[in-house]
Amino acid sequence: MKSPPEKSSGIIFVIVYLSFFLDNVLLTVVVPIIPDYLFSNEIKMKANITTYHSVTSLSPLQRKYESIDSENGVLGALLASKAFVQLLFTPFVGYAVTKVGCYLPMLLGSCNILLASLLFAYGKSYGLLVLARALHGSSSAAVSVSGMSLLAKHVPVELRPKLMPVAFGGIALGVLLGYPFGGAVYQHLGKQAPFILISLVISMNIGLQLNLINRFSSEEEDDTEECISDDLELINLLKDKKTMIASGAICISTTTMAVLEPCVPLWLMGHFHPAPPRWILGAVFIPDSIGYFLGSHFGGLLPIEGWRVGLTAMLIGGLSSCGLSSATTIPQLFLPHFGIGLSVGLVDAILVPYLATIIDNRGSSKYGSVYTLQQLAVSLAYSFGPLLGGEAVNLIGFSWLMKIIGLLNVMFSPLLLELEKSSNQKVRRRDGSFEE
Repeated sequence: MKSPPEKSSGIIFVIVYLSFFLDNVLLTVVVPIIPDYLFSNEIKMKANITTYHSVTSLSPLQRKYESIDSENGVLGALLASKAFVQLLFTPFVGYAVTKVGCYLPMLLGSCNILLASLLFAYGKSYGLLVLARALHGSSSAAVSVSGMSLLAKHVPVELRPKLMPVAFGGIALGVLLGYPFGGAVYQHLGKQAPFILISLVISMNIGLQLNLINRFSSEEEDDTEECISDDLELINLLKDKKTMIASGAICISTTTMAVLEPCVPLWLMGHFHPAPPRWILGAVFIPDSIGYFLGSHFGGLLPIEGWRVGLTAMLIGGLSSCGLSSATTIPQLFLPHFGIGLSVGLVDAILVPYLATIIDNRGSSKYGSVYTLQQLAVSLAYSFGPLLGGEAVNLIGFSWLMKIIGLLNVMFSPLLLELEKSSNQKVRRRDGSFEE
């Protein structure tokens, strides 16, 4: 029996929200744990990149950290492995969504998140941690593309700019809780505890999906028919100037956050005296999470044209990035961290629904390709951000790295003026009519 549309949409929204939340909790919970765990246990990292010096122990945080900066590349490679795999899997997930619908990729993605979490809990070698991070990348591709496609299909066009950003609350809440949760639980209960707790919640989410997926079997067949797109759909989107500008803005703003994750914990341990305790390595990201939470929730509610919000957000992110490395105390980090998180949240809240509008204006409901492109932009940021950022610290230093990234945000922001031309266009509904 097919559920009423309103009830169906509500259940789907809850599943997508929870899946986004768990995906991003696992994404961020490792950030304060992995640097200290790797170095304090003298794990010899062999990433086929180069050989690095072992550090006796970072847990007491009482030694000189002359060698820490040289480890940014190895840590960056571990964190970036997730995004590289996500980058590779995203086109395949987009194709799968067009062929088999959205529910099965969502379920398989959740199962992979569970396996990745267990590998993080019990893996002790650098290789197993990289494998866990990479497996998480494949699950993120499935959850992100299928989740955004489901929302674009089930959220009414006229409510999409307001309601779709609410779904980002799962992302924002996961990011908000992941950093401090990981740091605090790791300090008091050890490495396994946070990942085991996450695994329990993931199992509940999988059970919910298995219990509800049969209700939407007939709807899934309809979605498969509607999702089928020609092989040139993604190529056509790559030729669209507005699509590329929106995706580029998402990529650049996300890169700012991606670079911070591997670099800030080591920068704090190496250059702040006295060096901060473990829980600070996660708590320092709380302002980012709060900023993202506010930006993603309320960006779509602002009585301002979207292109203006996006342009302003990138300027805020650029200036915050330039000022972050000037901090000499932990409290001085709060404002630039908050500005970076707010910037990323606003850009997502405005431009992710805008991408669905581009498809609507073409008279189509094939959202898999456009959200494949959006996830490719995010994956590029999280692939090359940590990896190149970690290596750039060795060459030019953390301060200059953040200034260059900030300048890149500022220089790209005027391109959003191009979106002004479409801000007054009427949005085509699926029945062919136009939104007033």
